[in-house]
This record gives sequence, C-alpha cells and structure tokens, in this order.
Amino acid sequence: MTPARLRALCLSFGAAVEDFPFGPETSVFKVGGKLFALTNLDARPLKANLKCDPQDAVRLRAAHPDLIVPGWHMNKRHWNTVTVDGGLPDRLVRELVEDSYDLVVAGLPRAERLRLDRP
Repeated sequence: MTPARLRALCLSFGAAVEDFPFGPETSVFKVGGKLFALTNLDARPLKANLKCDPQDAVRLRAAHPDLIVPGWHMNKRHWNTVTVDGGLPDRLVRELVEDSYDLVVAGLPRAERLRLDRP
C-alpha cells in the first residue's frame, strides 16, 4: 500500500480527520477526537500504529512476526505497529485500518456515535 492510498483509506471513514499534534511529519487520523491510526507517511518502510482487539493482536503478531509487532509508543495490549508497504496484502491492511476505526467508534459515547451516523 502506498502512502497516498493509506491516507485516502484512513480519511474514507465517516467523520475521520487528519491532525498533526506531534509535528508535520506524523499524521494522526482521528474520529470523534480519538486516535485510530498514526503514521509517518514519508517513512520507509511505511508503518502505521493501529488499534486492535487484544486477542486479535496476539494472533496477528504470531502470524506475521516481521510485519505486525506491538505498538511502538502505545499500549502494547491494544495497539499494533503494522508495516503496510509490502509483505501484507492490501486487503488485510484495509481490514486492520477498518477494525481500528470501528474499535475507536465503539468506544465513543453513545451520543457521539449517533452524531457520526447522521449524513
């Protein structure tokens, strides 16, 4: 997956925004003010920190030990750092980003989730 495709994917979800709270080199993608993806789009290899269900995180790390590792500078139980520009199929990367977004949305207050559902 290219940096441009990763950025477009992250922004394709409802109410997703890109922010730069850590400086211009670090893209932080949020929904409802909460982070669901963090990446340096200029880095090689291209990696993204993505939220993950703890049981899925362990399974994914075991299945792809060189490409999916505990989240760098994140809660290792709930976040993975995923190398997205090569070894993993784009379909899996899309699923991981979508799962991260969905987990964050599920954790938002009900009123906020309802606002996200409105057109």
